[in-house]
Amino acid sequence: MRLLIIEDNPDIVANLYGFLEPKGYVLDSAGNGYGGLALAAQNEYDAVVLDVMLPGLNGLELCQKLRGELRKATPVLMLTARDTLEDKVAGFDSGADDYLVKPFSLVELEIRLKALVRRARGTHGGSSMLTVGKLTFDTGTFEARRAGRPLALTKTGYTILKLLMKEAPKVVSRDAVAQEVWGDNPPDSDALRVHIHALRQALDKPYPFPMLRTISGIGYKLVASDEQG
Repeated sequence: MRLLIIEDNPDIVANLYGFLEPKGYVLDSAGNGYGGLALAAQNEYDAVVLDVMLPGLNGLELCQKLRGELRKATPVLMLTARDTLEDKVAGFDSGADDYLVKPFSLVELEIRLKALVRRARGTHGGSSMLTVGKLTFDTGTFEARRAGRPLALTKTGYTILKLLMKEAPKVVSRDAVAQEVWGDNPPDSDALRVHIHALRQALDKPYPFPMLRTISGIGYKLVASDEQG
């Protein structure tokens, strides 16, 4: 697995190298946002470990450029010292796929990275078009559109959308969504809520009715029209 580490704390970088390199990981690193963005543009990585507080270009801005300007869907694991819901929303809205709050366990970081990469690789392969009303999703090219307009989602957002579209209009439980995203290693309870919020912002905010519905105490579903409720 080839990883890009963008982190300005040399002690954290040294710990990551000391833990991951003996396991066979190939690592590149940058100590600031612009250096990290340049490496991401020049090379292909299986995942990016990205600190939020970086000199020059912060992690949120870098992730936005990675998704927007570079059009790269490389999984991003964000490292942050802040653990409020607002901070998590900002991270996922910028395009991150998962996050760890400092200080973190190196074992947990490796588990999260493996899950992100496994999920990303599992979505490659033959193209399949899913359709719910005016919502379409080509799972081969990662192109999702509502009423013809493209949706910009994170890797995790695409995973959740694919599951909900395949099951629509049935309700999918919170546990089933978490299992699809994280397998047997789900993070804290805020994480799914934040991802659903980010998906809802992209999928529903500019449109006349919400397709993504929360069924209180149960889970989520997609509807093709406002009449479906």
